[in-house]
Amino acid sequence: MIFVTVGSTDFDALVEAVDRLCAPGGLLAGYEVEMQIGEGRYIPRHAPYFRFAPALDPYYDRAELVIAHGGLGTAVEVIGRGRRLLAVANPDRYDHHQEDLLSTLAEAGHLLWCRDLRRLEEYIGLALRFSPTPYTCPPCDIPRIIQEHLRRRRRPTSSRKEERR
Repeated sequence: MIFVTVGSTDFDALVEAVDRLCAPGGLLAGYEVEMQIGEGRYIPRHAPYFRFAPALDPYYDRAELVIAHGGLGTAVEVIGRGRRLLAVANPDRYDHHQEDLLSTLAEAGHLLWCRDLRRLEEYIGLALRFSPTPYTCPPCDIPRIIQEHLRRRRRPTSSRKEERR
């Protein structure tokens, strides 16, 4: 199954491009394709779709390939499962932060980054043969930093007063 997701906003250009490839005679005709279209206005004609789901985990787990926008949450969820991810940065995002993220993850071999929707068909062909480099979440110090902060705040009031002197 090929799963397409655009996250919590919209990315009509991506949904429409994949839908065209699902039409009879298209690269994805005959493939099982399902699309999550978020708030998008384009309605796919050649593949089943839904707007939102409580969780996308079941779709990721079934997919041999995920085609997605360049959101951090989606990227980490997909590559963390060792799934093939073909990502496309949504050019409508205000600061183009998705391009920075996708560039880093693509350089590390965790995903394929399609920089131009006109080349989506070519990239899908590559992605179906792609063997991603396994991704491991980097260590996170946030819980330790919060615990240290809370521990410092729990000091007796008198000691804090002495520190200020």
